[in-house]
Amino acid sequence: MKIVLPEHVKKIIDTLMAHGFEAYAVGGCVRDTMLGRQPQDWDITTSAKPEEVKKLFLHTIDTGIQHGTVTILLDHIGYEVTTYRIDGEYEDARHPKEVLFTSNLLEDLKRRDFTINAMAYNDVAGLVDAFDGEGDLKRGIVRCVGNATERFTEDALRMLRAVRFCAQLGFTMEASTKDAIRQLAPNIAKISAERIQVELVKLLVSPHPEEIRSAYETGLTKVFLPEFDRMMETKQQNKHHKFTVGEHTIAALQQIPADKVLRLTMLFHDVAKPVCLTTDENGCDQFYGHPKKGAQMAKSIMRRLKFDNETTDAVVRLVTCHDDNPVLDEKEIRYAIFRNGEAQYPNLFAVKRADIAAQSDYHREEKNNYVNQYEKIYHEILEKKQCLSLKSLALTGKDLIQAGMTPGKELGEMLQFLLQQVLEHPEWNQKDTLLELYQKQKRS
Repeated sequence: MKIVLPEHVKKIIDTLMAHGFEAYAVGGCVRDTMLGRQPQDWDITTSAKPEEVKKLFLHTIDTGIQHGTVTILLDHIGYEVTTYRIDGEYEDARHPKEVLFTSNLLEDLKRRDFTINAMAYNDVAGLVDAFDGEGDLKRGIVRCVGNATERFTEDALRMLRAVRFCAQLGFTMEASTKDAIRQLAPNIAKISAERIQVELVKLLVSPHPEEIRSAYETGLTKVFLPEFDRMMETKQQNKHHKFTVGEHTIAALQQIPADKVLRLTMLFHDVAKPVCLTTDENGCDQFYGHPKKGAQMAKSIMRRLKFDNETTDAVVRLVTCHDDNPVLDEKEIRYAIFRNGEAQYPNLFAVKRADIAAQSDYHREEKNNYVNQYEKIYHEILEKKQCLSLKSLALTGKDLIQAGMTPGKELGEMLQFLLQQVLEHPEWNQKDTLLELYQKQKRS
């Protein structure tokens, strides 16, 4: 197997080898190149100690020197170079207590997580593949290096990474690897929320977000996302649905573009259905109030998983309004855009379509026609440049102050009053007209 190494990577490897050291491209970059994918970065492993690496290159950064990692900068691009190592005992299901450097490449490779990530390459030795990673690539299998229980005991995050690699690559999980996750799933509680969040997002925005089902089946979500387990176990006896809440959610994830906010919205859009479930006298399940309650739950979960405020806010707003269905006329849709926030559009239409696609066939055509018409009127409103918020109101607080109004609470209330008039009568959004409305309101 011939791999074409980037010039910088080849230069680093050649320099190390010219000084009597071994050096290889290793891990994900080898895997991705063999799959015809573009590697995100290139990692290099070497028999040289960190201080020996630093002597050979002009610009280096001590990235993780206690673990043997030095970053070499070439043309302002960083390449991590790590000394062959043997990990000592793991105390926290995440980090080794100590790291021992070794001169044996195979010792370094066998500490790695999965066979497809435990291959190394240079132009002299070719592919070094002691664990049949190439075979697993061809078979489409994610399998631990050596004993799966040992690998997951060392680092519990690897369990979620196994699911994530299946999602990204469209692979299946080897049986003993999956069994070990079922056995050790509670250990994921030892992993920080930040690390879990990163893996969850990678899984969700992958080509196969339905692999979250594997995280449920192996017991991982029970630990870090128990709300999803409740969704998977909640039936929907309702003519609009054919799946449990969880399976509907999985289907919806598959129907929306691979965008972080959109996929997270679909994950959480029905998160409150289990707690809002009621059954009427006809045996039909209802979920009154689930969007508002779901927004509260989504906010709580995303804070627990340490999402940033911007992402959290965007998801919470979309969850809040995903079931908002205004009457199809310009005035009502102007009010809906004001109510839901301009920033939710046009994403809201993608959310609605994914939701409908994951439901039963009942009235599906009518539902889709509704969304199409909603979107059409939305674009007509934009084309007409109708005012939808204070920022596009033709009159500002400064204008009101110049007209004699005192700054304060009343000024804000007046701006809101004028905005309501413009939402009702878009043609009134002119400075002179709004000043007349202000004067009239002041006199009344």
